[in-house]
Amino acid sequence: MPHFDAGAEAAVMCDTNGGMLPSGITRIVSDVRSRVQGRLGIHCQDDTGCAVANTIAAVEAGATHAQCTANGYGERTGNADLFVVVANLELKLGLKVLPADHLRESLRISHAIAEIANIAPDTHQPYVGVSSFAHKAGLHASALKVNYDLYNHEDASVVGNDMRVLVTEMAGRASVELKGKELGYDLSGDPALLGRVVDRVKDLESQGWTFEAADASFELLVRNALGESVRGFSVESWRAIVEQREDGEVLSEATVKVHAGGERIVATGEGNGPVNALDKALRLALSQIYPELDDITLADYKVRIVEGVRGTDAVTRVLVGSEDGSAYWTTVGVHDNVVAASWMALQDAIDFGLLRRGRLGGSQT
Repeated sequence: MPHFDAGAEAAVMCDTNGGMLPSGITRIVSDVRSRVQGRLGIHCQDDTGCAVANTIAAVEAGATHAQCTANGYGERTGNADLFVVVANLELKLGLKVLPADHLRESLRISHAIAEIANIAPDTHQPYVGVSSFAHKAGLHASALKVNYDLYNHEDASVVGNDMRVLVTEMAGRASVELKGKELGYDLSGDPALLGRVVDRVKDLESQGWTFEAADASFELLVRNALGESVRGFSVESWRAIVEQREDGEVLSEATVKVHAGGERIVATGEGNGPVNALDKALRLALSQIYPELDDITLADYKVRIVEGVRGTDAVTRVLVGSEDGSAYWTTVGVHDNVVAASWMALQDAIDFGLLRRGRLGGSQT
């Protein structure tokens, strides 16, 4: 082949318009392989949703050079996802393409690149998505108790991921038991306690709550059921107002009255919205008792309207993401009023942060 005679290291076949299917790739690469002695490569676009499958098919047909992009980033529908291709080559075909133990860095590197690219990680991305080893249906959870491999095609840890059990109103005792175990609590030895937690979860989620993406709120619920102290303060009242001034500027101000450390504290904060103002006021009040709150920041805020939960009324669900430099957690609040729902999620977020710092968690008695 003239390319190799001229010094080319590989002859790369390109599915540039992404229109091929695996069977076609297998046929073409096999044909070229039978005619050429040099190294063959493959480059696949994802216009048919087959870029990864086409790349694997090419390798099985004789290609030893695969061109991919991190997380499949690329023009149009993207390219073959490097992390998925490598995981498949290593785990499914038994080809050692990485140094020992490097595959478990997949999730960390995938998410780091997404952060640099300012693109939210794909939660359903194979192997490295946060939902790729997640289970929520009651039947699935029951099966997982019998055999981990029944619903997991690989050990999640080999790519740096974790198996997650999502707690929803559709799930039964097995899901809650597995979720508790995931968080470090063995609920199997106390059927009555497990039943109370399950009933509480089902009751809350029938009102619009969800713990699928709010592990921190679920852990607080479990700890409370265990009799642990999970509240770092009590609330006397809070108030938020929004004012549009004569120059057109819109300003929010919030006042909170709380009890913490044996003291009654009143604090006021200003922000670019009522939730931001409440967050600032609450932190200002509590930082006098809990100075470690200065290290906890609000990282994400999501609002969803849940229709049909109470007849024709709408219920607002708020998810708040928080971080302290070493961990990230999510809490949830539900109420007819979006600010009240936000307050619930903020309260859980701060309590969980204090729990992480060892300031809460003792017996309530």
